[in-house]
Amino acid sequence: MSVAEKAPETGARPARARTPRFTDDNGRRIRAWELILRYVLLIVVLALTVGPFVWQLSTSLKGPTEDIFSSPPKFLPSHPTLHNYERVSATIPVWDYALNSLKVAAANVVTNCVGSALAGYALARLRYRGRRVAALVFVLAMLVPAEGIVIAQFTTMRELGLNNTLVGVLLPGSIAAMNVLLMRNAFLNLPYEIEEAAYVDGANVWQRFLRIALPSVKGTLAVVAIFAFMGAWDDFLWPLIVLSDPSKFTLTIGLNYLHGTFANDERLVAAGTIIAVAPLIALFACLQRYFFRGVGEGAVKG
Repeated sequence: MSVAEKAPETGARPARARTPRFTDDNGRRIRAWELILRYVLLIVVLALTVGPFVWQLSTSLKGPTEDIFSSPPKFLPSHPTLHNYERVSATIPVWDYALNSLKVAAANVVTNCVGSALAGYALARLRYRGRRVAALVFVLAMLVPAEGIVIAQFTTMRELGLNNTLVGVLLPGSIAAMNVLLMRNAFLNLPYEIEEAAYVDGANVWQRFLRIALPSVKGTLAVVAIFAFMGAWDDFLWPLIVLSDPSKFTLTIGLNYLHGTFANDERLVAAGTIIAVAPLIALFACLQRYFFRGVGEGAVKG
């Protein structure tokens, strides 16, 4: 075959197999090792946060014949049983304690949602002298530890005759400074034009608050509700100080009686812990959509 008969190799080179490209929400390209590192960190954080709960759940389902301190640890019980939960109910009136906690937590949600919404709207929208000073007071209130004012709170409850009552447990946390600031930021992010149009149409302050501003910050209100419920449900120090009647104990105090004087039954304590944590998980599961939307409302100015 002559040189003239040879076909010149003028064709394009075969295309290389394209490596997949990963981009973030803003369209920026992410390298493969960066993506792998992110997922590794997420898995580590997930293990650190969910691991203790899974361990407690596994321990609560193990029978008395299973070793809970085996090495390596066994997360799946060989013979799952609910006997430990029955023992919790037989040892302490856990459902009465849970009802007391539910009363306090539900009332705390109502007072925080109503009070923080009113205060947050006043700080964000109403024009008056000292508005910035009032906002600064709420910020400074967050810097004061609860343990530093517990004696003053106890004295106040005693003077009001509210010691050893669920109202006395509720009152100090009825409106949290952080919740007020969350609602203030949410109202600040709302455009003024909407309320100005309502004002021109003759709407007063209450109408603008109830019909325009408040429906626009439902997400932040859900965040406040979650924080208020969790704070009241998990509170231990203040109910321990103000309550002395066992029939009025909240769940966190009642579970303390599952600890023995010289030895603890880890299975019993784990079952009580799961009973205490389950309502919080259920609440967040129901409101998580509003929670993440509320975080954006209170944190992003737009």
